[in-house]
Amino acid sequence: MSETMNPHQAPDAMTLHRALWAGRIMSAFVVIALVADGTIQLFAPAQIASMLQETGFAMDLTHVVGPIILACAILYAIPATAVLGAILVTGFLGGAICAHVRIGELGSPPEIVSLLLGALTWGGLYARDPRIRALLPLNR
Repeated sequence: MSETMNPHQAPDAMTLHRALWAGRIMSAFVVIALVADGTIQLFAPAQIASMLQETGFAMDLTHVVGPIILACAILYAIPATAVLGAILVTGFLGGAICAHVRIGELGSPPEIVSLLLGALTWGGLYARDPRIRALLPLNR
């Protein structure tokens, strides 16, 4: 006999386990991308000099922005502070998107990457944290 899943029924343990791992993988991707960006900002700003100039930011801001990005990544990676980290990450990414819109680069690759990282940030948190799923249920 085949059982169908009632949409109001709690998901089984296997589904929750898969969601947890999917969330961890998405979150790890976000953390790795942010750590890479923050590290480049701090230790190799010359590699992103042209992008900074295009968006109107001064080179000396990399010593401020790099630690901010790294702090966001750390807060997001720690389960107890992940929600605060997600809020800060999406705020930072929103600023990056705004910088590209301001210079007329609507739909540019950096903008799309920022948008995808923002979606992965909250998607990963949603999948790995039952408190977020309870707060924002996708089905009722």
